[in-house]
Formats: sequence, C-alpha cells, structure tokens
Amino acid sequence: MSKILFVDDERNILEAYKRTLIKNFDIVATDSGDKALEIIENDHSFKVIISDYKMPKMNGVELLEKVREISPETIQIMLTGQADMKAIIDLINKGKIFRFLTKPCSQEDMLKNLNDAIRQYELVAAEKELLGKTLGGSIKVLTDLLALAKPQAFEKTQRVRNLARIITSNLNIQNTWQLEIASMLSQIGCVTIPDDILKKKYRGLTLSDDENVMFSFHPSIGADMIKAIPRMEKVSEIIRYQEKDFDGSGFPLDEIKEEQIPEGARILKIILDYERMISGGVEKEKAILDMKKKSGVYDPELLVIAEKSFLQKGDKSRSFITKSIPVDQLNEDMYLAEDVMSASGNILGSKNQKFTEALITTFKNYARNHQLKETISVIILGG
Repeated sequence: MSKILFVDDERNILEAYKRTLIKNFDIVATDSGDKALEIIENDHSFKVIISDYKMPKMNGVELLEKVREISPETIQIMLTGQADMKAIIDLINKGKIFRFLTKPCSQEDMLKNLNDAIRQYELVAAEKELLGKTLGGSIKVLTDLLALAKPQAFEKTQRVRNLARIITSNLNIQNTWQLEIASMLSQIGCVTIPDDILKKKYRGLTLSDDENVMFSFHPSIGADMIKAIPRMEKVSEIIRYQEKDFDGSGFPLDEIKEEQIPEGARILKIILDYERMISGGVEKEKAILDMKKKSGVYDPELLVIAEKSFLQKGDKSRSFITKSIPVDQLNEDMYLAEDVMSASGNILGSKNQKFTEALITTFKNYARNHQLKETISVIILGG
C-alpha cells in the first residue's frame, strides 16, 4: 500500500484519519513538524505528506519547505482551518504544494485527493525512470559514437562534464541533468569537422578564417542533431548557445543576449573557455583572471560562482599507475595513457580517454586485423 504521512497537532484529527483511511493506505501520523522531519529523514518512501498549516513552533509551510529538501519526490498537501489564504494560494500557484484542503475535509474528498496525489507521484516516478533509462541509453549511444568517430572531442567532453559537476555543486538550479547531458554532448557537432582542424583547435593553435567559421557552426549542428529526442529540447538549446557571448555577440547570429540566453548555456560557455585555457597549459588562477578581464563575454554572476568552484581548496587527487596491458585485458575502469593510431593512420583513441565497451571492441577488432599493437599503455586510477 502507498505510504502517507499525516502531520497535525490535533490528536483527534489524526486518529480520525487513521481510522477512516487505514484500509486504503499505509498511514503514519505525528503531531509536530520536528517529528515529521525525523520520520522523513529516516524513511524516504512516503508518496504523500499532508500537513496542517497552523501548528506550534513550525507551521505547515515551513515544514513542507524542509520536506522538499529531504524528499523532493514526496507529493505535498496542505490542510488548514485558518490561515493566510493569499500566502497559501501563492504557494499553490508557484507549484510548491499539490493541493490545498480546508477543514473539515470529508472522507470522500480526502480519499479522492490522496488518490490524485499518488497518481501524480507515480507520473513523476515514471518520467524519472524514462530519463534514467530510455534517455540515458540514447545518450550513451551518442557518446559512444562520438568516442569512436572523434576521440579528441570525446575526451574534451569528459573534462567539461567534470567541471560542470563541480560548478553545479555551488549553484541552486533546477534540472541539473540538462546541463550534465549538454556537457556530455557539447562536442557532438564536431563529427562534421576534419580531424586536423579539431586537433589544431583543441591544442590552442590559430585557425584560418574558413576553419574558424567551420568550427563555429558545430554547436548549431549538434543542437539540431539531438533536438528531436524526447525531453532533449532544452538540452538542445543549451548546446546551441554554448559559445554565445553574454552581450549577444558570437554564434548563433541572432538578437538573443544576457538572461535571454539559457542559463545552462551561460554556464557551459564559462566551462568551455576555462577548460580550453587549462588544457592549453594556463594556470587556474590566470585563466579565471583572463576571463574576468573580458567584458561582455560571460555572465558576471555566474563567473563569480565559477571562480569559487574551480579554485576551491581541499580537492583530493586520486593516485594512478601507468602500465602496458594486452588488448584482451582492457576494461572500462582504464584510461588511455597516450594517443593511439591504427597501422593505417586512423585515430582510434586519445590520451586520457576513458575506455567504453564500444572502444574496447574497436581495439580488439583492429588488433585481430593486425592493425594495432598487441599492448596498450593505460592509466589505472587508485583511491
């Protein structure tokens, strides 16, 4: 049965709900916000929480705000006999609370609203599963293809994704998964760019005008490649505007600027430029200083957060060893210690690239065809 938490400082009301609803739901009841938080912290399986508004020490709004932090999936219902109606209505309109019920609430109304809340919980859970499995599988296919087609671009996305995780830990933004996926697919449009141009760009070498134009279109190409995937529309827009300057200059050539640029794209712009400088040998502090000098290029508020995130102290580095491994012993916990090319000159993988199942299969196939040396130099991470 679905688990429901009732919170009300009037014991008789709690007992009445338990008697009338216990046949339909697994009911847990408590008479204070503090006790409710303790229950939620120890058990995240509650599908619905119903809280009275007017309670001593901690009112219903304060309680539900704390519950949202602990168990964001739990559907929230407010129950009250007297309250600031405007404040409650504002909360509902902002999507903070699923339903607002007034006392006395009949058994029929309570049962209907609880069933509606459980359906909402299950709908959100199903969507989460879609994102975690179906969408996750699609992303893996795309990243595996990028790793095989353009290993240098794939290696860059791994660094960009790690930086994205660092900066989002200091940001209060919703749907961080969109930025994570955008960082993983930020270079997917590079499959259209010749290897020699990518190599020059990633090494910080000067491109010709024609080469610069070719490279500048890769975000739009990448955005168009993924926009038809369900739930990826906003990710597509983040990628499209990832190289757009805060003042509106740069690609794509349109009138979008400042806060009109998707927040994820403004973050990704900072990450991409920072990573580009760091990979080129620039020290962290100097990279941030150079970025702060470029007026109009970055969102100033986000750049402050990026500086705090990227220069934070106390990061623990993992130990690693480098060794030569036979191709048939490669696994997905290893990284390439050097660039790898086939006997015919095809780039198969680049230094620091993490092995995937598809990459391992590619290496084995080339080795069987005598197009690859018998051992590969790899990096194995320690604790």
